[in-house]
Amino acid sequence: MKNLSQVSLAGLRVVEAVGRLGSLKNASEELGITSGAISQQLHKTEDQLGRPLFLREPGGLKLTNLGEEICRGLSLGLKQISQAVALADRDREESLFLSVAPLLAEKWLVWRLKSFMEANPDINLRLDANDQLINLNHSDADACVRVHKRAPEDVYSERLCEHFIYPVCSPEVASRLKDPQDLLSEGVIRDYNSYYKWSDWLAPFGLKESQLPKGHGFSNASLCMDAAIAGHGVFLGWDTLVANAVKQGQLVIPFKHRCSTGRFYWFICREGALRNQSVRKLRDWLKEEIAQTAVEYENL
Repeated sequence: MKNLSQVSLAGLRVVEAVGRLGSLKNASEELGITSGAISQQLHKTEDQLGRPLFLREPGGLKLTNLGEEICRGLSLGLKQISQAVALADRDREESLFLSVAPLLAEKWLVWRLKSFMEANPDINLRLDANDQLINLNHSDADACVRVHKRAPEDVYSERLCEHFIYPVCSPEVASRLKDPQDLLSEGVIRDYNSYYKWSDWLAPFGLKESQLPKGHGFSNASLCMDAAIAGHGVFLGWDTLVANAVKQGQLVIPFKHRCSTGRFYWFICREGALRNQSVRKLRDWLKEEIAQTAVEYENL
């Protein structure tokens, strides 16, 4: 490892970030230093190595063949360093940082945390309500829960449950719904930013979304659910969003049919993180709680 004394480790980190992220701007945001400082570090590291690692083109920076090979090695090495440092930190503190999509955190997780806290009083849980994609190999988060169609790459991921959608509404509205055909004369609530469409749930009944009456539209599922509770119409919900409202009698599931979205909740952590007992406990608890939510739906 004597050759490491010939080049700045900070510079190698900059080279890896620019090579992986593809621009000075993206590397600047991840590393928390200015684009100008990034550029200076690149030039300095190339001088120390005695070889150009990037081609300066009108469209931006492009790795040379040597640069690509070096960046692959740097990514692997920095990933292992990050894992080693993270494990050391977690052995000192029984604290877990979990990143969860906001709706899952607000409408499902916080209502169930008491059982985890009682079973694990020595673990301090930090919860981040965030649905942005994060790189766990370069993040403070110990784990995250996200919705994906397939398992993410370069991390450990475990499927928690499938994501189903189905109509929900207030008890008063539900009293008017005996058959899916009845939806054609009932107000429908739409989430304009949702991946999920009424046409997916209606298809097995020979109905189309275009046949549904116009109704209220909102910018997120939480507002849509509140509108449904208030009796403004029928909304396409899912287990972890509506579970508590259904349990409390605020919402009713008028039809038993659930439509698969092809998406799943995934528990995601960096490779090796499950060697930490606290991370395993959190993973196991999440699996049990989500499974229990599914059982509660079946018993409705």
